[in-house]
Amino acid sequence: MIVAVESASTDLSVATAAEDGELLAIDGWRSAGRGAHELLPHLLALLAGGGHRLDQATAFAVGIGPGSFTGLRVGMSLAKGMALALGRPIVGVPSLEAWLAADPGAPAAIARAGAREAYLLLRGETRPRIVDRDELPLQSGVAAVAAPGELAEAFGLAGATPPTRAAAAVAALAAARLASNPAGDDLARLEPAYLRQPRGLGQLAHAEATPWP
Repeated sequence: MIVAVESASTDLSVATAAEDGELLAIDGWRSAGRGAHELLPHLLALLAGGGHRLDQATAFAVGIGPGSFTGLRVGMSLAKGMALALGRPIVGVPSLEAWLAADPGAPAAIARAGAREAYLLLRGETRPRIVDRDELPLQSGVAAVAAPGELAEAFGLAGATPPTRAAAAVAALAAARLASNPAGDDLARLEPAYLRQPRGLGQLAHAEATPWP
């Protein structure tokens, strides 16, 4: 059983899946604030509801961003802690890729990168980019993008689909990786793909930011 966590935005999700990636159970919700601390209680409730225990997990999968610094740190810490404690493999999955996989009709996935900026991943592209809200190619009423509720409201993205089922895609994408590499990622080296420095720490050149997987 693969246990998956996605916490790159205020729309969070946890899921369990069979080793082939088939979804077993999912829980997704919109947090009123920085709600990444809600991940573990929701995950334990999801496991209990399906008659499972955490120690039955054979692997862990986690969304690596980009997105909320706090959310990504908490989600990564939770997933790595569980993998380390149980001696299970872990796989990091790009969050916006998972959002698009969870919403096949969305032409793009958009996450908040700042007060006026967003991380944008267009379907068919492999790496997200940072754009100003006025530079978004998809504006209100044009297309139903995958975007968290709070960002859709702030940026006027009508019809956006919240990524509250993204953990299912995180699990499925991780299953595909594990099929060819059962060891998963290096636990010690796995970290969020922030793409930029937190506010107050200055800017890094793009190549100096966390390498993209």
